[in-house]
Formats: sequence, C-alpha cells, structure tokens
Amino acid sequence: MMKILVTGGAGFIGSHTVDLLLHQGHPVRILDNLTPPVHIAGKVPDYVPRDVEFILGDVRDRAAFERALDGMDAVFHFAAYQDYLTDFSKFFHVNTVGTALLYEIVVEKKLPIQKIVVASSQATYGEGKYECATDGVQYPPLRPVEQLMRREWEPRCPVCGGALKMLITDEARVNPHNQYAMSKFTQEMLALNFGRRYNIPSVALRFSIVQGPRQSFRNAYSGALRIFTTRLLSHHAPICYEDGQQLRDYVSVHDVARANALVMQDPRADYHAFNIGGGRAITVVEFARLVARRMGVNIAPEMPGQFRFGDTRHIVSDISPLRALGWEPRVAFDEIIDEYIAWARSQPDVRDYYVDAEREMKARGTIRETQ
Repeated sequence: MMKILVTGGAGFIGSHTVDLLLHQGHPVRILDNLTPPVHIAGKVPDYVPRDVEFILGDVRDRAAFERALDGMDAVFHFAAYQDYLTDFSKFFHVNTVGTALLYEIVVEKKLPIQKIVVASSQATYGEGKYECATDGVQYPPLRPVEQLMRREWEPRCPVCGGALKMLITDEARVNPHNQYAMSKFTQEMLALNFGRRYNIPSVALRFSIVQGPRQSFRNAYSGALRIFTTRLLSHHAPICYEDGQQLRDYVSVHDVARANALVMQDPRADYHAFNIGGGRAITVVEFARLVARRMGVNIAPEMPGQFRFGDTRHIVSDISPLRALGWEPRVAFDEIIDEYIAWARSQPDVRDYYVDAEREMKARGTIRETQ
C-alpha cells in the first residue's frame, strides 16, 4: 500500500486512475484547481469519491504543492493545460513549470517519494514516423500551410519531396510541432532527467487519444468521441477536418488507468517513456460513422475542407514496450463508444459546444478554410 497524490485528480484521466488506485487499496489525495472550462469553477465533480482527501490548489503554487506532497509515497502528475489557443506562455507555466516545481520541492525537502509518473502525450511526435521508398525512414516537419490550402493533405518526404508511407511510431524520437506538444515534452525531460539525477524513480506516459466517460463537454477543443457524440445528440452532422482520412489511435480511459497503475508498481518502467494506445488504427471519418451507427442515427459526417493549423496528419503509437511489461488494451471500439454514449445521455449539461468552439478557433486562425 502506498499513499498517492494525483494532481489533476478531478479530471478525466486522473479521476479514473483515482478510482483504480482506491480499488487496489491505496489511500489517495487529489490536488486540482478545478479550472473552467473543463470544470465548473470551484465545484468538485460528483464522481470524485467523498472519502478522498481533496486539496483545491494550483500546481504553480508552492504552498499548495507542499501541502499536497506532505506524507505521500508516490505521485501521478496529471494536472495540465490543454487547448488550441495561442496563449503560448500558459502551456509552459502550467505544464513545464508545474513539473519543475514538483521535483524542486521533492529534492529541497528530501521527501521520500518512491515514484513519480508524469502524463505526456502522443502529440510529442508531431507527424510521427514515415518511410520514403527512396530515402528510408523519415520524420517529416509540420505540413506547410500553402500545401494544406491546396487540399494536399499527405506529408511529403523532407529529402526528395516524394510520397510517404505511415509507420507506427515508437518512443525513439520526438518531433513536437505545437505549444501543447512542446510543453509536454519538456515535462518528460524534467521528469526523466531530474529523476535519474536525484534517484527519484520516474516514468513518462505518452497517451494516445484517450476516450471515455467524464471527458468534459465544456472543453470543446479535444476528444473526437465527445465532439461526434454531442453533435449527433443534437441532430447535427459530425465535422471531420481535411478529408477525414487521418489515421488515429484511440484508447479507453480504463485501459489507460490500468497502464498508469502498472508503471507505478513495476520498477522495469523507471526512467523510461512509454506509449499508451489502443493498438488499432482507424480513420477519423470511419470513427465518426461508427459513433453514428452505435447511436442508431443516420447522419453522415461532413467534410467542409477545413483544417486545424498544427494538426498531425497520421499518428498511431507502437505499444510493444508497454506490452512487454504485461499490459494489453482490452476495451474494444464498440465498448468505448457505447459506454460514452450512455454516460453522455445521462448528463444534464450535455449539448453541442462545437459551434462556439469553431467560432473562436476561426477567429484565432486555428481553423482555416481551404481555397
């Protein structure tokens, strides 16, 4: 049994991890600032167990972090800022500086922390890993806006300009393109390097696209299943960017929680970064059609030719290193979707937030119209 702090423990992934840790018999403490739009400001979600100690506070606040760390044996550091907005500094203030403060306090106070698990992201790979028939394995840069405006969606070989074949992406190389991805990779660098230097066993987990209940409706910038479901519940067509043929890797939050618990307990994971994904590739438009079928509605997805600036074309994670530790994704696509639809229909505040999000992202230049 370990006393475990979960930062961001009232959030989507954090709360499911809390549930599993409690089931395993670990006392849990949560540090969360309950920031809108993910949360209703200051309101602890109903799904947070009442027997968990809850500290309302920010990971940038030393006093709050010190209080939260007192008496703990391990930390899951999930508190993070995620968005498509251009407030670049906030990503690093919350994600990077918050992680640095965690290690700073542990080292300065000589706290007996036995393990720190830091949430990273598949986004750190950017376009990920490809193969060119002429030039071999390539990691292409961000696709030029001029190319996307011509609706030429596929990345090109950075050496010869030729066609590329997507490969599943392993942990060996990162290539972050946007502010969120860069801030998550800096968290990894801090955790793994400070961990080794100060003998604090640490693990970084690069989550694929995590899906499941409790994913906030009000955070309208992420979560394909959430966006598609809320659109369909409102009798609106799901919107797919580009041509909908982007390959993605979706994983159940329940499988993610099991992976989180595994790396905390297994010393073989120490000082490594691991992908956590579903082990299955599906196009965005196929996923949208599958959601509609599981809901029993005949509404086809729409592809108006828009694109999100900075999006990845294809990304599917190689999960073999985590499989080697004994973990395997168990929840099928249909189960993920059915559980989420049932949960969404039970929520009093469910509605289509896409229109508001689209308006703001267009105003900021995140969503762009093609020629």
